Amino acid sequence: MLFGEHDFLDRFDAAARAGFKGVEYVGPYDHEPDAVAARLAKNGLAQVLFNLPPGDWGKGERGIAVLPDRIDEFRRGVDTAITYAKALGCGQVNCLAGIAPEGADRPVLENVFVENLKFAAEKLEKAGVKLLVEPINTRDIPGFFLNNSSQALAIMDRVGSGNIFLQYDIYHMQIMEGDLARTIEANLGRIAHIQLADNPGRHEPGTGEINYPFLYEHLDRIGYTGWVGAEYKPKGGTEAGLGWFREASRTAENAAA
Repeated sequence: MLFGEHDFLDRFDAAARAGFKGVEYVGPYDHEPDAVAARLAKNGLAQVLFNLPPGDWGKGERGIAVLPDRIDEFRRGVDTAITYAKALGCGQVNCLAGIAPEGADRPVLENVFVENLKFAAEKLEKAGVKLLVEPINTRDIPGFFLNNSSQALAIMDRVGSGNIFLQYDIYHMQIMEGDLARTIEANLGRIAHIQLADNPGRHEPGTGEINYPFLYEHLDRIGYTGWVGAEYKPKGGTEAGLGWFREASRTAENAAA
């Protein structure tokens, strides 16, 4: 979502110039693995995360994992994601559940979701890649199937794999459930990736109601060691809105000194 001023492959260069050490995005599938890997290597960037193939993004699809008529496509997508993950050195991929079809039987959709996640968790584990699932708010994506932490954790329990983890997006969960710090701490061992944006507006930290300086310190205090991805819509240009990142970086450096 950042550096939209540049073509996709050029965003890697821009991210490195801005001081980022890793990158994530919806998916690399419009580009050959070697081309993406070359940009990562050129800029010394880690490939932190991308999603399993989410269907036709341009037509509004936001995942296909709950759709009974797309099971074969979903499972082929797992193989595709593994190919890219190996080429890019990426150790985790996220599964977007998808939008529930109007009038669909939700228990049926959940059963499809659970079976797809079992399949993906096993195949990805053999490839050395973690599987993540992400609850998303229903304001930005009406009808999205997976909406809060407790629902996600219950589905993860049904899957019963040691290779499925929670992707916790602070922005989405502020809208859907609040109680951010306590929820993260209570589920720390099951969270493999965190994302941020402020609310309202989904802009950079410091533009809304979320107390990000507190949350940064909280994550350090409770021992979170994973990545935090900046998944927000810049209020102005990307570079112009990176004051929060520079300040957080200085604070971290001072704390380590």
